[in-house]
Amino acid sequence: MIRVKKVENDQELKEAFKIREVVFIDEQACPPEEEFDGFDDESTHFIAYIDGEPVGTCRYRKTRKGLKLERFAVIKAQRGSGVGKRLVQTTLGHIEKQNLAKGTLIYLHAQVSAMPLYARYGFQKVGEKFEEVGIEHFEMEKRV
Repeated sequence: MIRVKKVENDQELKEAFKIREVVFIDEQACPPEEEFDGFDDESTHFIAYIDGEPVGTCRYRKTRKGLKLERFAVIKAQRGSGVGKRLVQTTLGHIEKQNLAKGTLIYLHAQVSAMPLYARYGFQKVGEKFEEVGIEHFEMEKRV
């Protein structure tokens, strides 16, 4: 069973960081200084568990542009099991409870392979394809 929750303590945050390290730094060769970019303290983090084991994470933060969803990561062995879907659902559900002004922008930089997941939740591709740390992305957005 997949359980996703808002990170509430240092242990959960360490587990989230470990997932990001494995997925982005080890697997996708993202430089550590790019992955751990200084925005973690101002972000709201979520962690996913299967049978008590941490398997996925993400965060969002407020920017000048709107709310940016970031750092969606699922360990390789659990990809395709619904963890990413539950992370998106839980994050958007949490955002909906914030009573944001109508029209507030919610956006993300989606790896091309993950775009269908975000599209299911109303995100639309905007702009041209670009690279972040050597991986092709598109910006995707939706409005509250």
